[in-house]
Amino acid sequence: MAAQGGEEEAPVPPQKRFYRQRAHSNPLADHTLRYPPRPQDMDWASLFPAFFPPNAPPGTPPARVEFADVGCGYGGLLVALAELFPQTLALGLELRGKVAAFTRARLRALRAARPGHFGNVACVRGNAMKHLPHFFHRAQLSKLFFLFPDPHFKRTKHKWRIISPAMLAEYGFVLRPGAEDPLVPLLPAVTEEGQRAQRAGRPPRTAVFRRRPDPPPGGP
Repeated sequence: MAAQGGEEEAPVPPQKRFYRQRAHSNPLADHTLRYPPRPQDMDWASLFPAFFPPNAPPGTPPARVEFADVGCGYGGLLVALAELFPQTLALGLELRGKVAAFTRARLRALRAARPGHFGNVACVRGNAMKHLPHFFHRAQLSKLFFLFPDPHFKRTKHKWRIISPAMLAEYGFVLRPGAEDPLVPLLPAVTEEGQRAQRAGRPPRTAVFRRRPDPPPGGP
């Protein structure tokens, strides 16, 4: 599968006013999305070319995404991860088309401004509630982020919640057993929503969960 893109290089940072989109998006709708049949069918080299050199020695294991930001929005966390973990690949999944386009343009502008940096983060338009195992192998991820997920308070829209008992099996499948997240102090301030909440005197609350190991075969 070819990675999403097609936009021209944008050395100038994009302006959000041209990419605004409503905050709510129905994850169960039939969006026109591109996703690989299997993780190994994804063209990762087009997203992270610096980590897939064409002259790599035969037998070199391909680089793999280790961090995923579900609903990455305007890319605040991705930018922070790029600086903190420059050798670790991170992928943002964003369902809203205009917002995903902004984040891709933002990352291209950052790479143009600072060559050699921000090549380890990328964003695609994707629906984690439907297609997460299409992007990631079993136990591939060491960190899986959900910053300010939509609570969908109305009972009729509870099925839209990205955090729900029904989705835990999907997240457990792609998470590495024992993986945990020491980045808690960073998370409240890297997104627009977090900054807005802090300005309003409503500090965000953070929850961290660790993937438990699978039970031994034949166990209870």
